[in-house]
Amino acid sequence: MSFLARTFKPAAFARTTRLAAARFYASEASGAAAGKLIVNMALPHEIVLKNKEVNQVDLSAVSGDLGILADHVPTIEQLKPGVIDIMADTGAEKYFVSGGFAIMNPNSVLNINAIEAFKLEDIDAQAVASNLEESQRLASNAKDEITKEAAAIEVELYEALQTALSAKSK
Repeated sequence: MSFLARTFKPAAFARTTRLAAARFYASEASGAAAGKLIVNMALPHEIVLKNKEVNQVDLSAVSGDLGILADHVPTIEQLKPGVIDIMADTGAEKYFVSGGFAIMNPNSVLNINAIEAFKLEDIDAQAVASNLEESQRLASNAKDEITKEAAAIEVELYEALQTALSAKSK
């Protein structure tokens, strides 16, 4: 028995156990946009998207790649460096994010909080290649663990950027 469970009075513990054993199902979502996903994307210094109605959002999370539609089950996902593909009736927008969180709410609202986000079309492939090369050099020549880890993070980021850019050109 856990420490917390041992601190309950017997009657309270029985009530809690019954609730924990009950099975709950998702109710039908009542999204404001009737079949549309509402997306908000915020950075520490700017709001990129606010209440944008879209059809689907594809993103890369630590747990794997996700395709999110309206009425998706509520979830919180940690984003890894990669592309967020936002598909609307007006066309698709692709952003590269270095990390952050995606929070899917039960009312078909997806909130994306990212550290950095840039439109994929605004990224220079040659600059990515040279920065990746420099980061790899720093990682291999690092004399202490902190410098080595920082360089490894940069390498992961630039490799994800290169992958995103090469997928864009296909």
